[in-house]
Order: sequence, then C-alpha cells, then structure tokens
Amino acid sequence: MQIHLISIGNRMPAWVQQGYDEYAKRLPRECELILKEINPGNRGKNCDVVRIVKDEGDRMLAAIPANCHPVALDLAGKPWSTPELSAALKRWLESGQNLALLIGGPEGLAEAVKKTARESWCLSNLTFPHPLVRIVVAEQLYRAWSILTHHPYHRG
Repeated sequence: MQIHLISIGNRMPAWVQQGYDEYAKRLPRECELILKEINPGNRGKNCDVVRIVKDEGDRMLAAIPANCHPVALDLAGKPWSTPELSAALKRWLESGQNLALLIGGPEGLAEAVKKTARESWCLSNLTFPHPLVRIVVAEQLYRAWSILTHHPYHRG
C-alpha cells in the first residue's frame, strides 16, 4: 500500500524535511509514505481567504491518485489513540487500496475535501505549527506499523 500524505505547504525548513524523512524511510514498502506538497495560496494583505482555501482544496483533490481511500486530518475528526490508529492502519492494509491523508493549510481543509474524505482523523485538540503536523503523522504511522509487527519501537 502507498500512503500519500497530501499537504498544503512547501519550502519547509530543513529540520521539518529531516524529521519527516526519518520516519518515512523507516516504513516498509508495504506502507510506503509519499509526500505530495500543494502550493499554498498567497495570503497577502486583503486576500480572499475563502477563495484561497477553495483553490487549495481543488488542487488537493486533483492530487489524490485514483482508487485511493481519502482520510481528512481535521479537528472535527475522530481522535484516535495510537492503538486505534494501528487498527485503522491494519484495516487500510487489508483493504488493498492506497491511502491519501489530507492536511489543510492554516485555515484547514476546503469543504469539498472534507466531503470527499471517507474518514476524518483529529490528530490532536492542540494547535500544532503546520510543518510539525507532517512529522507527527509520519511518526505515528511508523509507531502504528510497529504495533502491528510487534517491533520494539512502540513499548507500552
């Protein structure tokens, strides 16, 4: 299965890329993690935020590969524990479909993206810096995989 992490944002600092890469490379081919960055809209002074979010959403929807199971990362989603994420990962692996995890920009996901998603995951009720989210998602996917395979990374 390929896991497409489709995220609004580009030109991340080196520490973000390094953190993401560290966990992405640990995942086996059966859970290959592929980052797809969507260029954010220009949020200058007096910008039309509603239009920007809609345009970002349109580009995000176009980036979802065919036959993927889309999952929105959204505050209104289910707040999975790590074992619950591991169970979801097992279910996704068994489905035979690729996965698309969708991460919005500063204002969140466009409504069209939320409606397209078959599931919604609330990463946390905390507010994270946007670049940090991709690292946390990659780490949690690796941790969920380690639970499924009884790898010692997850102890608890």
